[in-house]
Amino acid sequence: MGTYADLVFVGGRVVTVDAEFTVAEALAVTGTVISAVGTREDMAPLVGPNTRVVDLKGATLLPGINDSHLHGCAFGMSSPPLSLDLSHPAVASLADVAEAVREAVGRTPAGQWITGHGWDTGYLDECVADPSRQPSRADLDAVGPDRPVVLYSFSGHATWVNSKALELMGVDRDTVAPPGGAIVTDGAGEPTGLLHEGAQALVQNALPPLGRQERTEAIRSTLATLAALGVTSYTEPGLGPGGDGIMRGALGTATLEVYRELLADGELTARVGVLLLPTGMASTAEEFARTLDELDGTTAGDDPRRLAIHGVKVFADGIVPNKTAWMHEPYVGGGCGSLCVGGEIDDERTAEIRAMIRHAHAAGHQLGVHATGDRAIDTVADAFAEAAAAHPRTDARHYVIHGDFLTPHAMKVLAAHDYGVNMNPTIKWTVADMEEEFVGAGRAAYAWPYRDAIDAGVRVASGSDAPVTHPDWRQGVATMVLRESKAAGRVSGPEQRIALAEAIRTYTIEAARQDFADDWKGSLEPGKVADLCVVDGDLLGADPHAIPGMPVVLTVMDGKVVHDTLRD
Repeated sequence: MGTYADLVFVGGRVVTVDAEFTVAEALAVTGTVISAVGTREDMAPLVGPNTRVVDLKGATLLPGINDSHLHGCAFGMSSPPLSLDLSHPAVASLADVAEAVREAVGRTPAGQWITGHGWDTGYLDECVADPSRQPSRADLDAVGPDRPVVLYSFSGHATWVNSKALELMGVDRDTVAPPGGAIVTDGAGEPTGLLHEGAQALVQNALPPLGRQERTEAIRSTLATLAALGVTSYTEPGLGPGGDGIMRGALGTATLEVYRELLADGELTARVGVLLLPTGMASTAEEFARTLDELDGTTAGDDPRRLAIHGVKVFADGIVPNKTAWMHEPYVGGGCGSLCVGGEIDDERTAEIRAMIRHAHAAGHQLGVHATGDRAIDTVADAFAEAAAAHPRTDARHYVIHGDFLTPHAMKVLAAHDYGVNMNPTIKWTVADMEEEFVGAGRAAYAWPYRDAIDAGVRVASGSDAPVTHPDWRQGVATMVLRESKAAGRVSGPEQRIALAEAIRTYTIEAARQDFADDWKGSLEPGKVADLCVVDGDLLGADPHAIPGMPVVLTVMDGKVVHDTLRD
């Protein structure tokens, strides 16, 4: 008699996400792998006295969700109780933010910084009513004049501070912003308290760095949240020296060390892939190459299926809401943004980003490059192709990160090399309406072109970019299918809708491919690891509007249950 299964699921919709997107009714898990997929009858010989048999009662069994772009430490530290929640709908106005800071002042020991995350001018009443009204240090000085306050935007590309923080940072009207950054000033030339892009390093340099225990608690918090969402894998898109000055070092080298410790202690309840971050924004190609060479040989741990280093992260430009994404056509009101690397003019910066990509590719690394503006994306795609021509490699699996305004040219280039794009549907859901103010309705409607990218043959994976948005893949799936926005429920770019099956693939097998792991995870097929989740209800037959509310009731990673609210 063969080995009995440890877990058997029957009576549901087993969405295998195999090449044919087969839907079965039963599945068995033996040890750490899937041992059978088929009918209830097929499972009968595998049921022994110690087998847990789960009657799904029509629920949906999926591969474990792979969030292919999630800052695990940063998400944990930006969530309560480690930080104020300033996201929509927790706050709806500048006045709400001020009140949250006022309450924090009352419970925070003297001398400690007050931090918050998630504010978004697209959802703050005063800013919506008057787009020229931006967050100001004065808003915070009124409720916390003697405490340094630092509030990170939802995007991570802007920081809002009060006067006390500016004082501790040593920033005044004469301070010159770092290359690629901006210290926003008022009509009199005084800092308003807003810092964009590379200028955020000024506040990071003044903040005490995250301690090891804080990092550990943040990652543990994230792992618990992800288990409850059915997320069994994620990519930390940038850990290294370039992250030491971002979010108190949440993206720094010390975070990778904490991941190693959690792995060794058996606490890593999700598989983590890592992109190394040699340098941050505004670096030169020479600095990037030197630091990357120093990082070569960096290892993750003794279990590469739990913790692995997949490649290298590069920042090419900023984001549309800050008008720092590099665009072919001007923003509403003027300006096209730029690349956020060293160089005084566009040609010099283009040469720098090409040199970075060429060096990393020649060294054998996978590249994930942050590019949101159409001109930046075209530049990065062409640099990928140029590097591949100069140093031919098979299966490099480079990809554009975000790719908001992915162009037909970039799609053609990426598809020709079997490269990919890592897009963020929950960001699309969050900012679709707001982006119209910056680029115009006609251009904004086609941001995040899932339909065109898939049709062009581009490899498409989805991620949340948490803490920019919450890592709720259900909302991401619904957004790809519906193309509706968060604020108004309006449809944005209906021609870019994709089918539910295609949306699920971006969070499973395509995300696994990005990790060089599609041969052993990402689908429910015999021999693959038993990473799976159960959604209560018929996901495939549901109204897409109902998908975000369908609870995940069971999560299994490597054959072990890590979340269970299922009633057998």
